[in-house]
Amino acid sequence: MEQAHVKNKPADKPSLALSRHYPVAPEKVWRAWTDPKTIAKWWGPGHDPVSAAELDLRVGGRFRIVFGGKEGREHECAGIYKEIAPNRKLVFTWCWPNTTPDRVSQVTILFKPAGGGTDLEFLHEQFFDEASRDGHKRGWSEFLVKLEAFLNGEAQS
Repeated sequence: MEQAHVKNKPADKPSLALSRHYPVAPEKVWRAWTDPKTIAKWWGPGHDPVSAAELDLRVGGRFRIVFGGKEGREHECAGIYKEIAPNRKLVFTWCWPNTTPDRVSQVTILFKPAGGGTDLEFLHEQFFDEASRDGHKRGWSEFLVKLEAFLNGEAQS
């Protein structure tokens, strides 16, 4: 079950926290976030395809994911990996290089073994404003539902 928590202290930039439980081992959830071929199977909202997933999975390495494409609305996100603890923690910067390259935020994902599966704690911080946070909340919530469907299918195979 997804839980969402929105923080916005006056002195802080807006942030977003989401949590989910997945019925597979942390290694499988980790791979879904760190393997380009696997990302291509679940990333993005709706049924939009991933046309590029380039990941240099090392501290200081860059990632770039291009998805969508309906009616010419292709989206590109990119960032730099800040912390990598395989199967436990992933931290990276986040931006939209083609639309708002100056708005860099940060994503932290924790992968915790729990109940025969994985508790995923997702934190996206340092949004430019509340509107940006709210838009990302809609997007990330849909992403995490798609990830669950993908992992459930993988768990059965």
